[in-house]
Amino acid sequence: MTNAFDPDAPAPPGSGLFGLGSPLEKAAVRVLPVPFEATTSYRRGTAGGPLAIEAASHQVDLHDRQTGRPYESGIHLAQVAPEVVAWNEEASALAQRLHAQEDSSAERETMLARVNAIGAELNTFVFDRTRESLNQGQLPVTLGGDHSVPYGAIMACAEEHPGMGLLHFDAHADLRDSYEGFTWSHASVLHNVIGGAADLGQIVQVGVRDLGESEARAIEKSGGAIHTVFDDQWARTRLDGLSLRELVRRSLDRLPPEVYVTFDVDGLDPSLCPQTGTPVPGGLTWHEAMLWLEELTNSGRRIVGLDLCEVSPGPHGDLTGQSWDAAVGARLLYRLIGTALLTRGKGSRESLTGPD
Repeated sequence: MTNAFDPDAPAPPGSGLFGLGSPLEKAAVRVLPVPFEATTSYRRGTAGGPLAIEAASHQVDLHDRQTGRPYESGIHLAQVAPEVVAWNEEASALAQRLHAQEDSSAERETMLARVNAIGAELNTFVFDRTRESLNQGQLPVTLGGDHSVPYGAIMACAEEHPGMGLLHFDAHADLRDSYEGFTWSHASVLHNVIGGAADLGQIVQVGVRDLGESEARAIEKSGGAIHTVFDDQWARTRLDGLSLRELVRRSLDRLPPEVYVTFDVDGLDPSLCPQTGTPVPGGLTWHEAMLWLEELTNSGRRIVGLDLCEVSPGPHGDLTGQSWDAAVGARLLYRLIGTALLTRGKGSRESLTGPD
């Protein structure tokens, strides 16, 4: 940032995420775009999320009543890596052939193995880039893509911050051991993290309203290590006129001092993200999601990393910045970053949403 920067001015064309153009060496936040969606099992389009969000971010006002001035800390958006684009193209083509069931059993096994191998390569790529951010003392932010994308980022943060907790916003539990034969599926990311992390703290899930029987058993058998605030429980609290704030506080109290936030946008009401890959009726309103972030800040916990996934401009990819989903995604990304910076002692809030 320079003294000449005007946060109220229109973002110039080509000026980067939120119109900042923050150089890497001066940024407190490094955003890694990962346009990968090979394991998408319903609607495609999330690979277009990072570019659509970047375009839509030019319409985001940088003064934020809840988190202050996140832009002042510097937010750097990395370039999309060509190898990620190539992996997505190859793995997506194979996955679509597998969905069409056009091949023999032997061919299917070969193709599945290749998709899984590409997923492992992507995990290493994201892990390594996240480690670079951590080594520089920057907040690592991963921008998907489908929800398989942040596995490497979560693992890198867990290695750097033993015992960290996970705050997981999602319509789905993501606890399947695999899905459609894909080891590194978007439906398996939490299962893979739990199995791969040497020292992982409490997991709190928010917004879950679609899950399989095996996932329900995994939550039950976790002995409380996975605490899920199911969407029907949330809705019942709201409809009965009880305090959502108290429910949030009790849930956050389960988390350790350091927290990674993984946010699948389908955890929100689908009116906010109608093009997302696997929409489900129900979900959090915008202000309910902001309540969680506000109370996370108030709790004194520190966000060590975060991701935002499953934002889709639609199957044909509106990358002009005029996608509603991207407009929501850009503002959610800015609020997540601002919240994380507050928990890390950077910035100050001008006002809160109201009394208890």
